[in-house]
Amino acid sequence: MDKIDFVSQGHSGSTKNIERVLELLSEGSTIPFIARYRKEKTGGMDELDIAKIEERAALFEQIVQRKSTILSKLEEQEINDEQVIARIKACFDLQQLEDLYLPYKQKRKTKASVAREQGLEPLAKIIMAQRGNLDSGLLRRFTSAEIDEDAALEGARYIISEWISEHLACREQVRRYLTHQASIQTKVIKGKEEDAQKFQDFFDYDQRFKSLPGHRYLAICRGEKEGYLRVKFKFDKSELNEKVARYFVKTKGDFADQVQLALDDALKRLIVPSIENELRATKKEEADAEAIKVFTENVSQLLLEAPLGSKVVLALDPGFRTGCKLVVLDGQGNLKQSDTIYPHPPINKANEAADILRKSIEKHKVEAIAIGDGTAGRESLTWLQSLGLPKEIELYMVNESGASIYSASEVGREEFPKLDLTVRGAISIGRRLMDPLSELVKIDPKSIGVGQYQHDVAQDKLKRSLDHTVSFAVNKVGVNANTASPNLLRYISGFGPKLAESFVAFRSKNGSFKSREEFKKVSGLGPKAFEQAAGFLRVPKGDNPLDNSTVHPEAYPWLQKLLAKRGLKLQEIIGNAEKVRDLRAFAAEQNSRIENMEDIFAELAKPSVDPRGAAKKSIYDDRIQSIEDLRVGMEMRGKVNNITDFGAFVDLGIKENGLIHKSQIANRYVERPADFLSLNQEVKVRIVNIDLDRKRIGLSMKDLA
Repeated sequence: MDKIDFVSQGHSGSTKNIERVLELLSEGSTIPFIARYRKEKTGGMDELDIAKIEERAALFEQIVQRKSTILSKLEEQEINDEQVIARIKACFDLQQLEDLYLPYKQKRKTKASVAREQGLEPLAKIIMAQRGNLDSGLLRRFTSAEIDEDAALEGARYIISEWISEHLACREQVRRYLTHQASIQTKVIKGKEEDAQKFQDFFDYDQRFKSLPGHRYLAICRGEKEGYLRVKFKFDKSELNEKVARYFVKTKGDFADQVQLALDDALKRLIVPSIENELRATKKEEADAEAIKVFTENVSQLLLEAPLGSKVVLALDPGFRTGCKLVVLDGQGNLKQSDTIYPHPPINKANEAADILRKSIEKHKVEAIAIGDGTAGRESLTWLQSLGLPKEIELYMVNESGASIYSASEVGREEFPKLDLTVRGAISIGRRLMDPLSELVKIDPKSIGVGQYQHDVAQDKLKRSLDHTVSFAVNKVGVNANTASPNLLRYISGFGPKLAESFVAFRSKNGSFKSREEFKKVSGLGPKAFEQAAGFLRVPKGDNPLDNSTVHPEAYPWLQKLLAKRGLKLQEIIGNAEKVRDLRAFAAEQNSRIENMEDIFAELAKPSVDPRGAAKKSIYDDRIQSIEDLRVGMEMRGKVNNITDFGAFVDLGIKENGLIHKSQIANRYVERPADFLSLNQEVKVRIVNIDLDRKRIGLSMKDLA
C-alpha cells in the first residue's frame, strides 16, 4: 500500500485531489494557502479536509518508520521467518504491528524467562503438545535440589502463559470480547465521599464500555487520577475463558489441565490487563479527539466573533471591593485614559463614578462601552443603563475569559510595562470588543475558557489542533500589514514568530508598506513565504487597490491584461457588481481562465468585506439580577458562551450559567450540540429546573420559536 492509498482510506476526497494536496504540502504550501488559492486543484477542500489529509499522511510515515524499526530488530536477532516478515511488511495498523512483533520483542526479566533459565522450556513444550500422560518419571527429568515437581510444573506453566499471551488470534479474541461485552465500573474510594462531591455521578457507576461517552470517560479518568474513584472492568470471565480455550486446550487429562491452568494465569496476569490498558488508551484517544474538536470549534467561533471596528471605546473591568477599572481607547486601541470608579457596594461612590464616566465620554467622544462579563459585570451593565447615557453610545457585554492571563503575560508587560495588571485587563476587554481576533491571539487558547476537559486531554494534540484553529481564523479574516502585531502575524500563512518579528522591525524602521511588493524587502521573506503570505496581508490606502483585497498578487497580471482588453480600469470595477459581471462574461468569451477566478470576481464586486459581520449589543432582561429572580417556566433570552458534547451553557446575564442538555436543544435527536448551536449565538430558552443549593439552572429550547 502506498501513501496515496493509505490516506484515501481515511478521506472522502478523490484520489487525484488527495495526491495534489500531498504534492502541495510537500512543496511547502500551507493549509490556509491551499484552501484559499488552490481550490481547483483540490476540488474545493476546506482547511479541515486538508488538515485531515496531512494528519493521515503523518500517520502513514509513523507506521512506515515503526515497520522499519521492527524489521531491523528482527534482522539483528537473525529472525528470518518469511511469513512473519511478509505480514509485517503488509501491515498498516500500529496495534497489529505491535501484536506481530510481541513474540520477538526483547523482554525484561519475567517469570517465564526465569523458568527458561531453569531449563523448563522442554517440559512446557511436552505439556503444550498434550500427548501421553503426565507422570513422575517425566517430571524427574526437570527437577533438582532447588526445583521440586510442583515448581517445575509452575515454571512450565509460566512459559506456556507467555506463549498464550503472544498468540495473535487469542489476543484478538480477547480484544473483541472486551470491546463489545465489558462494562466499566466505578466506585468512590471509602472515606473520600465528602471531598469527591464533584464526581458524585460516578460513586456507583456501571456502563458498557463501548457506549461510554467520551466526556464521561474523561471525568472518570480525572476522578481516578485525583484519587477519588476506583475503576475496573467487569465481564464474564468464564465466558471469555471458554472462547479462548479452544485455541489451546485440545484434549482431556493431566496435560490439558495444566494448559488450562496456564490459560487462566495468562488471561488474569498478562492478556486481560494488557488489553484493558490498550482499550482504555484507545478510549482516551477517542475522548480526547471529541473534547479537542469541541474546544477548537468553540475557540474558532470566539476568534471569529464580530468586531466593533475602529471606534473610540470606554472599557470597564468590573469589580465590587476593588472598584471598576475604567480605560478609554482610541480607534486604534491606544490607551488615552485610565481610572478607577466605585459605583457598587461596599464603597458605593455611584455619583462620583457617574461624573467621571460622563466626563470621559465627553472628553474623548466615546462611541461604545465594553463591560467585562465577570464579577460585577451584570451590576455594572444595569448601573450604566440607569445613567441615561446618549442613545448613540451602545453597551456591549464582553467575554473576559483570559483577560487576566493576558494582564500577567510577557506580551501584556511588553505592551504596557508601567501599568497595573488590572488596567491591562480593562484594555484587553476594550480591544476585544474592537477586534476579538487581534486581542485573543495574545492569549494561550487553553486559557480562553470555552472548552471542556482541555487540561485532561493529550496536550501535544491539543496544541497542534489549536495552532491550526488560530491559523485558520487569522488567515480567513486577513490582517492589516501596517498595524498587525507580531502575535497576529506569526499565524499568517508562511510566517512564524521569527519572520513576524522581522516584518514588524522592517515596518518600524521604514514606515508603512505602500504595496505588497514591498514585503519582498523584509529579511527572511523569500519567494515561497511571499507566495504563501501575500494574499492574507492587506495594505489599505496603498498604491494598488488590489493590495487591500483577497486577490493574490499572482493573479494581478492576468486581471490587468483582461481589463486592458476590455478597455476598463481597475478603479472603475472595484465595488461595481454590474461591471464585474460584465468582466466575468468577457473572460468567458475570451476563454481566459486562472486559478481561483470565481473568488477573484466575487472579491472585486465586494472588496474587503469582513467575514465576521458586525458586533451585537447586550440582550439581557433588566428584571433578572440573580438566580433567585428565576422561576421554572420562565422564558428569556440568553447568549451561548460554551458548547460541550453533552449540551450548551447559556449566559443569562447573571453569575450562574444555565445548561441546555442536548436532549433539550431540539424536538429531534441531537448527537452534537455544535451542529445546532454556535458560540455567542442569541437563544430563547425556558427555565425547566433550578437547584439553588448547587447553583444549577436547567434550560430547554424545545417548542420555542
